[in-house]
Amino acid sequence: MRLDLSYDGTDFCGWAKQPGQRTVQGLLEDALAKQPPGRAVPASVVVAGRTDSGVHATGQVVHFDVVPHDPAGTGRISVDAQGIPDLGRMAHRWNRILPPDVRVLGARVVPAAFDARFSALRRHYRYQVSDAPWGVDPLRRRDTLAWNRALDVAALNASAQELLGLNDFAAYCKPREGATTVRELQRFEWERVAEHLIVAHVSADAFCHSMVRSLVGTLLMVGDGRRNQPWPTEILGSTTRTTAVAPAHGLTLTGIDYPSDEDLEARAAQTRALRTLP
Repeated sequence: MRLDLSYDGTDFCGWAKQPGQRTVQGLLEDALAKQPPGRAVPASVVVAGRTDSGVHATGQVVHFDVVPHDPAGTGRISVDAQGIPDLGRMAHRWNRILPPDVRVLGARVVPAAFDARFSALRRHYRYQVSDAPWGVDPLRRRDTLAWNRALDVAALNASAQELLGLNDFAAYCKPREGATTVRELQRFEWERVAEHLIVAHVSADAFCHSMVRSLVGTLLMVGDGRRNQPWPTEILGSTTRTTAVAPAHGLTLTGIDYPSDEDLEARAAQTRALRTLP
């Protein structure tokens, strides 16, 4: 089964379940497990992208397998022709159990080859910044960064375009043992959507840890004039990790693209392969 989720990351210690911490995964798995007898009981979920503490999502995706559960041994399990319980009723129940800062937007049956993480073609993020001299609109303070310097969108875009393509983004990632930092950055665009509100749109086939926030933090220093346009590309070539990491609360995972059902298995195999640069 596939679930599409939205959550406000402000009061969460990230996605991943941790002992004694309030996490999105922990609350979701608790809600999924609280099914009446005779309904499907899920195992732990697999997520498309593990968001950090404070990061939001409007288009998160998870998958999990379900097995019939009939503790009374009656054999009367309320399922449809596919052996899956009524998804609309289940989603409604999950949302009643979950706190208001997590919502299940949709639930559906997917092929066995579907993997929320490894089947993904690309992930899309949004980062919001206010460059108003007075800070950020109080109603946007939980999802928008207040930047106390005026930003030049043309300079931001010119510098961002130089980072597109397949590269080793070690300079923009928090290293993890045994993990590759080779990624294909497919979109990195900035636009001013209101007088003091700027939005960065970032898409890639995958992101390594802290990559989006590092890209944004570095580019903001170009946008406000403290660094020159080639600086982010010079950092990329040096593979020396930047310390210019933007705060988490301005970042939102907005969507994930998947191939057709026929291509799910091949895509997962391709994603699992350890990539290197040519």
